[in-house]
Parts: sequence; C-alpha cells; structure tokens
Amino acid sequence: MYTCQEGSGRRGEEVYVIARPEAGRRERLNRERVLQAAVALADEAGIAAVSMRGLAQELGVVPMALYKHVADKDELLDGMVDAVIGEIDPPDPHLDWKSAIRQRILAARRVVLRHPWARQAIESRTNRTPTVLRYMDSLAGAFRAGGISVDLTHHVMHALGNRIWGFSPELFNDPQTDAPPALSPQAQEAMAREFAEKYPNILAIAVSATEGDLSGVGRGCDEQFEFEFALDLLLDGVERLHRQGWSSDSAPRSPCPRPP
Repeated sequence: MYTCQEGSGRRGEEVYVIARPEAGRRERLNRERVLQAAVALADEAGIAAVSMRGLAQELGVVPMALYKHVADKDELLDGMVDAVIGEIDPPDPHLDWKSAIRQRILAARRVVLRHPWARQAIESRTNRTPTVLRYMDSLAGAFRAGGISVDLTHHVMHALGNRIWGFSPELFNDPQTDAPPALSPQAQEAMAREFAEKYPNILAIAVSATEGDLSGVGRGCDEQFEFEFALDLLLDGVERLHRQGWSSDSAPRSPCPRPP
C-alpha cells in the first residue's frame, strides 16, 4: 500500500512510500502456535515451568485466550506429547522388520534426548491420543509386516514398554547432579573391602565397568549403549521366538497370586 507523505523531498513534491505493518502486531494465535510455544518453554525451563499463565505471558496474551485452543493443562500436555511424537522420523520402507523397528525406536530416542522433559510428560499421560495410538499401531504393524504373530507382537510390546518412546526404565532414577568427586586411593580400598564382604557381585560389576578404577563409581553408565543393548537383546529374542513358532498358549505360566 502506498501513502503520501507531505513535506518530504523537494518543495512542492509529494513523496510516496510503502506503508509497513504496525510494529509489534501479534501473529494470529492458533493451536499449533500455542503448542510450539509450550514445547519451546519446556525445552528452555523444564516441564514444571509450563503453566497456562506462564505460557500466556510468553505469547503476550491473556490466559483466557489460550482456552480457545486448549481446554486445560492436561490437554496442553497431551498436545505437547503429540508434537514431540510428530518429530519421530518414519523408518526406511526398504529395511527388514527388525532393522525398521530398531531405526524407529532409535529415532524416538533422538527426539526424547532433544526434549529432556518429554519422558516425564509421556509417563504422566493417561489419555491415549490419536497421535499416540497411531505411533503404537505403526510399530505393531512393523512387527506384523515381518511375519510376527499377533500373539507374539502383543507380548513384545509389553516387553518393550517405554522403550518405544525412546527411554528405558533404569535401576535407579537418580537426579541429574554434578559428577561426584573422585575417590582417593584409600577410599577406593575401603569401599572395595566393604563390598567384597557384603556385595561381591556388585563389586565385580563395578570393577569390570570401571576397568579397576573405582573412582569412576557413581558417575553413571553410557545410557545410549545400555539402551541399544537392551533393544537389540529384545529384538533378537523376538526373532528367535518367531523362528520357533512361539505361542503364549504353549508357554509355561505361573498362576497369578490372589490378593489376600
């Protein structure tokens, strides 16, 4: 749009300039923009920082404006999880079933590592949204496309558990803290003597994992290695059972104990 500016240029001339939109004019709010802002806020400050009021402040709107796009905090978290799942790359259709599933789950892990808050959000959700169900269905479909029976697919989905989302249950969910100070040689010897007497098998694992340098105890393991190890172990087991024609009807079962 062109507008006339009087008093510009040489005397008696009218100078026309292109009128620009007003500075600070807000972008139109929609559900996608709300979810993108929520994900960005969680990436920066953690999931605990995400609230309807805080998100409204980030977007420069009043909190009531958000309720036109998300009904409440639960729906907001559901949408954030959906947005994260939407980032998971699809598998290469030319791969065999085991490689395709491995690729898909490792793609999910890359996404979760990119959004550290996502694990807590996924674990907190009780509502299975269509996005969540589509992802689970596609993964189950990859097993079935490889000839895996519905019966075995059912049980391996249980075995995989949260690994399908890119994270695994750990022995201990230790808080993320700075690495503990290195143990002195004297402290290492004292710890080794105590563990040799009380917990010899844990000591053997610790010595192996640290190559004998017990000052490394407590610094954690290589999570990526452990995740891929467990995933490969499970997928190899599925392949073996599939070849054996495994069925839950023929598998030995223990009766479930009745509650007292």
